[in-house]
Amino acid sequence: MNRQLSEHQLAQMQHVQWWSLLAGIVALAICVLGAIFDPDQFFRAYLAAYQFYLGLALGSFVVVMIYHLTGGAWGFLIQRILEAAMRTIPYLAVLFIPLAFGLGSLYLWANPDEVAADKELQHKQIYLNVPFFLIRAAIFFALWTAFAWVLDRWSRRQDETGDERYAERQATLSGPGLIVFGISITFAGVDWLMSLQPHFRSTIYGPLIVTGQILSGHAVALIMLAWLAPHPPFTEALKSDAPSEQDGINGVVSPKALNDLGNLLFTFLILWAYMVWFQFMLIWIANFPYEVIWYLPRSRGGWQWVAYTLLVFHFIIPFSLLLSRDLKQHLPTLAKIAGLILATHLAYVYYLVMPSFPDSTILEHWMDFVMPIGIGGLWLWSFLHELKRRPLLARQPEDRAEALHLRKLDEEAARRPLEA
Repeated sequence: MNRQLSEHQLAQMQHVQWWSLLAGIVALAICVLGAIFDPDQFFRAYLAAYQFYLGLALGSFVVVMIYHLTGGAWGFLIQRILEAAMRTIPYLAVLFIPLAFGLGSLYLWANPDEVAADKELQHKQIYLNVPFFLIRAAIFFALWTAFAWVLDRWSRRQDETGDERYAERQATLSGPGLIVFGISITFAGVDWLMSLQPHFRSTIYGPLIVTGQILSGHAVALIMLAWLAPHPPFTEALKSDAPSEQDGINGVVSPKALNDLGNLLFTFLILWAYMVWFQFMLIWIANFPYEVIWYLPRSRGGWQWVAYTLLVFHFIIPFSLLLSRDLKQHLPTLAKIAGLILATHLAYVYYLVMPSFPDSTILEHWMDFVMPIGIGGLWLWSFLHELKRRPLLARQPEDRAEALHLRKLDEEAARRPLEA
């Protein structure tokens, strides 16, 4: 159990944890009953909601590796939150199992009748077939779980021993880890999402999925930081391994560190928007039939209004707000911006999945709205379970010292007008 948390914090976290589990079980049970009457819609809603929550875990995994390569006070503040989300990958691997029973409802290439009537699908059967699909999925989860487990183990060992060699090992592994993840998630994105329309081709589809995952994972970390920051250990006077003049500063969350976190959110938002625009621009210029087919169903059935909504609320408004230094340095406001991005990204994932099916409309079925509660409740339960297991602030002497130093600079800057 995490001894850094007060009894009130633990009680509050357990309260949220168990209510989320209850809500998740009830919502999933309702959807399972609905599957008796409409199994196809059940698997479609399950895939969309599942991909969103998988993105939170994988995006956090990527941000952890970026932090190990770069260091800094920003990562010191959210490392434990990111690691807790990263440790939910095995839980999500288990939640992938139901999809294995619905491949025929989701993918044309998994339907023998469709394959028999389509020569192009027949040519793609060497790659797009059920056994190989499941083998690849198992390999993806094995790779992600192995890298995450090793990084987490070394992080835990560094906390226990204070040996800085573990930090060096994490940095050394994170470079290859990012390469392996980039390759594997590209294939996973093609398998799980792009092959919903097997005649569509896009070489930028994998990076588009990755940037969305990183954006949503970082957004979750900011929301959780805003929840935890007003309480110990973030508000306690910390002793660092830096010179004594930096000791005894109350708290580690400084506006300067928050500005870095806000800048990262801004950067990830721009990267995601660039990928979305770049794919659209190239397809619009080339105007090839096998590429245009992806946008055609997303321009009717109400999905065109989703696209306009995403443009405004997933990009224009957050982009405009994150231009302000003051907003980025105010954690509650920054968390609200992150919450807006997270909510609209859920809509974006549905925008990726649902229009892929013929005659799909935005308000086609109630399971599209209940399923995110079901899978989300289970994911939040597992995330909070993992978060409680470890101290909320890692033992990173250099980054801890930098966080304290930034806090000291902020306090000195605040005193200057009074002294003048």
